[in-house]
Amino acid sequence: MTEAKGMLTRSELAERVEQGALETVIVAFTDHYGRLMGKRYDARFFLEEALVHGAHACDYLLTVDMEMNPVPGYRFANWERGYGDFHLVPDLTTLRVASWLEKSALVLCDVHAVETHARVAVAPRSILRAQVERAARAGFTALAASELEYYLYRGSQREALARGWRGLEPVGHTLEDYDLRQGARTEPFHAAARRHLAASGVPVENSKGEWGLGQHELNVRYTDALAMADRHGVYKQCLKELADQQGLALTFMAKVAADQAGSSCHIHMSLAQLLPGQSAKNAFAGDEPCGPVRGSKIFRHFLAGWIAHAAELMPFYAPTVNSYKRYQSASWAPTRLAWSHDNRTAGFRVVGHEQSLRIECRIPGADANPYLAFAASLASGLDGIERELEPPPCFEGDIYSARELPRVPVNLRDALAGFEHSTFARAAFGNDVVEHYAHFFRSEWEAWERAVTDWERQRYFERI
Repeated sequence: MTEAKGMLTRSELAERVEQGALETVIVAFTDHYGRLMGKRYDARFFLEEALVHGAHACDYLLTVDMEMNPVPGYRFANWERGYGDFHLVPDLTTLRVASWLEKSALVLCDVHAVETHARVAVAPRSILRAQVERAARAGFTALAASELEYYLYRGSQREALARGWRGLEPVGHTLEDYDLRQGARTEPFHAAARRHLAASGVPVENSKGEWGLGQHELNVRYTDALAMADRHGVYKQCLKELADQQGLALTFMAKVAADQAGSSCHIHMSLAQLLPGQSAKNAFAGDEPCGPVRGSKIFRHFLAGWIAHAAELMPFYAPTVNSYKRYQSASWAPTRLAWSHDNRTAGFRVVGHEQSLRIECRIPGADANPYLAFAASLASGLDGIERELEPPPCFEGDIYSARELPRVPVNLRDALAGFEHSTFARAAFGNDVVEHYAHFFRSEWEAWERAVTDWERQRYFERI
C-alpha cells in the first residue's frame, strides 16, 4: 500500500502555510454516531501551539444525543462533574489536505484524559486502537474496507428540513442499479467527490448508481483498519459538505423509506501476517478446505468468531432505531447469521481467493460508526482465532428462506439486551465501555419510545 495523495507531513504543512496555500487546519475527532466534531485553527497557530500541545474540547461531546443534548446518567461525564475538558491529541499520520475546502487541512485526533494523558477508553477511536494493538500482539495487521451507500436528493438540506423531510425529489427517477445513465446524471457531484477524496488522502476506486431511487455507492481503497476508519469518516464529511455546496441533500440513513432499499456499510476484512524473512502475506490464504473455499486455519477461526459474536455486538453494527428497518427479506440486507461463498443473501460473504481472500460482513448499515463496527469485527475474529472456533457449514441457496438459521436482532432494544449481558463484550472492550455504550443505545431507544410519529398520526388520527 503506497502513501495516499494529499497526506501531509509536519514539514509539508509548514511549507504550504508559509506559501499561503493553507490557512486553516481542522482539528477533529469522532463522536458516538461517527460524526466528526472539532475546531478550525488558524494554520500558523496550529503549527505553533495545537500541534505541540494538542487541543481541548468539552467532554460532554461523548454524552450527547443526536440533537446535541447532554444525556444524564453517564459516569464518564455529567452535570455533577461539571462537564470538563478532554485533551485532543493530533495523530499526524492522519494529517491531510481537505481539498473540498478552501486552503484547508484536516487532522484527526485521539481523545485523552486531561489528568492522566491516557486514552479515553470510551472514545470510538480508542476502542478500535485497542483491538488493532491486540491484533499486533498476535502478529497480525488487520486490513479493511467499508462500502458505503447513500441517497442523494435535489434541493438543499435546509430545504429538506423546511419540508419536514417529506416529498423529497431523488436525483434518480427510476431504478437504475449499475445503469451508467444514473451516474451520468449526478456526475457533477460524484466527479467532485472522487476528485476531492483522491486529493485528500482517500484513494477512490469507483462510484456507481445503486438499487434505490437516487441511491449511490462510492468505494475507496482498502488499508489497515484504523486508517480505513479514518478514511471512512473523512469520506462522509467530504460528501456531506460537497452536497451542501451544490445545494443537494444527502443521507446515510440505513433505511430512508419503507419502499426503498436500505443503505449499507459492507465491511471487508482480512489479516496480514509478517513472517521472518518474508514480506507481509494474507494470513487467510491457505489450502485447507472450508466448504467451497480454500484457506488457512486462521481464516476459518476468524470467520467463526465473527459469526459467533455478531448478535451480541449488534449495536456496534446497527446503532440506531432506524438501522433495524433495513433487515428485510429480499432487500439485499441480511436477515440470518450464516456465511456463504459469493452469495449476497448471506450475512457473511466470502470473496476472493489466495492473497485476495477476505470476508465481507453485510450486516452494518451506512449509519454505523466505523471505529465501533471495525472494533467489533476485529475483536470477534481474534477471539475465534484464540479459541480455535470452527464456522458453521457453508450455506448454499437463498438464506432469506432458511428460517432454521439464527436471525439478526429485530430491533435496537433486543440488540441492546444481548450487548449489555454479553460476557464476551465485557472481556473484549471492558466494563466501562460496555456500560457507557449500553447507556447510549438505551437512551436512543427510549427517545424512540417517547416519540409520536407521522405514521401514527396518519394511521390513527381520524380512524381510531
